[in-house]
Amino acid sequence: MKVSVIGAGTMGNGIAQVFAQKGTDVILVDTFPDAIKKALETMKSSLEKLQRKGAIREDPNIVLSRIKTETSLSALSESDVYIEAVPEKPEIKKTAIEAISSVARPDSIVASNTSSISINLLSSYCKFPQNFVGMHFFNPVPVMKLVEIVKSNRTSEETLNKVMSLVTLLDKQYVVSSDYPGFISNRILMPLLNEAMLALEQGISTKEDIDKTMKLGMNHPMGPLELADFIGLDVTRDIMEVLYREFGDHRYKPPIILRNLVNSGKLGRKSGEGFYKY
Repeated sequence: MKVSVIGAGTMGNGIAQVFAQKGTDVILVDTFPDAIKKALETMKSSLEKLQRKGAIREDPNIVLSRIKTETSLSALSESDVYIEAVPEKPEIKKTAIEAISSVARPDSIVASNTSSISINLLSSYCKFPQNFVGMHFFNPVPVMKLVEIVKSNRTSEETLNKVMSLVTLLDKQYVVSSDYPGFISNRILMPLLNEAMLALEQGISTKEDIDKTMKLGMNHPMGPLELADFIGLDVTRDIMEVLYREFGDHRYKPPIILRNLVNSGKLGRKSGEGFYKY
């Protein structure tokens, strides 16, 4: 089996890594050479950390040797599975899926790692929509055990079964969701993050105490503001905007404090500052 991952960012390189760890040949594609360079460095660091912890036995360099990189989709015609992991913008997803469809075989699975955009909508950009499905991995991909599988109205049972088997191959668990905005995970998570941000914005408490309440009072491993920083505040805002547009419900409307942070370039851990400084 050969897997192609389109987009070498945080999610893309994580997805490529977990397939390579299971002995699968992977092609990682990104139009930006610097993104590919950073992805290879990130994967090497991740694999070395897993090796030190005893989580993997194989030499990181051998795992990395299974990952080939490309800056063009033209080399991908032989892949059995395509997973797009480009930024959470409908127009960028559309371009990526149409490009994949131009090279994919009629029997290849085409999956999107979207966390909020309609799978029915995205499947309309795919030449063979019965082969299209959502595969929402969670960050960090090598550590998190869940994959949210999202089926469109046209996803075939054969495709669904194949994707379930793929997730099992990766030693991960899956849940299956119909195509509703936010699916299962973000439909539940985003109102929680939103309320935490509003509590801070309205001066109800400090960010530290808001997070402490959820960690020690609700047994969450990470507070909601800390989690938003971890996800990326720009990504969090984008997901909220999709859900707010789809539902028209103020529970999903990005609060001013979030929009101000994103507009000032404070995106969370990846930029060095968000609700917290890193």
